[in-house]
Amino acid sequence: MTRLLHRSPALPPPVAAESSGILIRTADGRAIIDAAGGAAVSCLGHGHPAVIAAVREQVGKLAYVHSGAFSSAPAEELAECLVGHEPGGLSHAYFVSSGSEACEGAFKLARQYFLEVGQPGRTHFIARRQSYHGNTLGALAAGGNAGRRAPYAPLLPESFSHVSAPNAYRRPAGTSEADFVDVLEAELEAEFQRLGPASVAGFVAETVIGATAGAIPAPAGYLAMARRLCDRHGALLILDEVMCGMGRTGTTHAWEQDGASPDLQTIAKGLGGGYQPIAAVLMREPIFAAIRAGSGRLWHGHTYMNHPVACAAALAVQRTIASEGLLDRVQAMGEWLSQRLNARFGNHPHVGDIRGRGLIQAIELVSDRSAKEPFDPALRLNERVKQAAFDLGLACYPSGGTVDGVRGDHVLLAPPYIVTAEEIDRIVEILGEAVDLALAS
Repeated sequence: MTRLLHRSPALPPPVAAESSGILIRTADGRAIIDAAGGAAVSCLGHGHPAVIAAVREQVGKLAYVHSGAFSSAPAEELAECLVGHEPGGLSHAYFVSSGSEACEGAFKLARQYFLEVGQPGRTHFIARRQSYHGNTLGALAAGGNAGRRAPYAPLLPESFSHVSAPNAYRRPAGTSEADFVDVLEAELEAEFQRLGPASVAGFVAETVIGATAGAIPAPAGYLAMARRLCDRHGALLILDEVMCGMGRTGTTHAWEQDGASPDLQTIAKGLGGGYQPIAAVLMREPIFAAIRAGSGRLWHGHTYMNHPVACAAALAVQRTIASEGLLDRVQAMGEWLSQRLNARFGNHPHVGDIRGRGLIQAIELVSDRSAKEPFDPALRLNERVKQAAFDLGLACYPSGGTVDGVRGDHVLLAPPYIVTAEEIDRIVEILGEAVDLALAS
């Protein structure tokens, strides 16, 4: 019997006993290929000696101090590593313990900024349907997944509204990708006007939509359009790169491939690679300057903000990515993963779309390819694929509600940046077998 409240209390998961590279070994002796990095977290794989050494050293020096009284060398060095060169104008950072905390912090920081500069009427945020920004109430309110929001709807703040996701696979029939961006621009502009442009604090978007809809990159020109509208109306562009950032797409920031940088950015999973819980909010200089020149303090905080050991781990992860040239590797292995997925599933009668960037890619399962019709949610197809894959020795990241929060199934892959071509071949081979088994059952 377990005393833990697991995500599925009626079906407790197997106990992981040890791990190394891309393998996790269970207590009952099975070896499982970690093809999703947990949830796009384990960017260096498991057991990297440089990160382990950094954590051990920092615990021996300084395990914890409260950020209201002290800073620490790892926190200062990590901030310098991330924004010392001011990528896209991002100049300052602070560190929390999860992506949900980071998104909550970004929304509160946006609100504080507008209070500091004398625009208290900016109380609304525009986000997108089929998005995910975390499980705390503010982050869940920003998220646009109907299924995840439904149980908590009475508790969610009403300051978030939602426009369409930039899902090119499900754009209107006969619409080019460029025309689709024009349609989305008109919708976003209409939402600014409905709310009143002077009431909007920010537009919130995942640069590459992650687990909720399955590795959907923005169409060409979409983020530049969003940047342009935010500038026109004086709102902030807030990009959530909790899942897709810190090298996952082949560049440090996914927005580097889209020609538009944010005012606020959240990062998490690839920041610390799972070696410690850590996330961050990155901000542009005007936001930092407004706080410094205004109230002079951040009206927000957490007990474990800027945690020394978490920052030391993340610093070691980021230095390892740089020293081992892993961004180039993500690009090369991402291309190989795309080729192998297309070779295996490109003509599959029940795979409607293969998409993603770098080492975050997904397949969308459909009952009818020509109509893009999803399977009946009652079949729980994504769960059947997950179990079939696990039984074959593969941990992937299937999810449901791909289309509208209720209907649709996809399988997301996000292997570590150290993955080899041979390992990708094996991952795709097992996934193909698992999909076919799930469809046949």
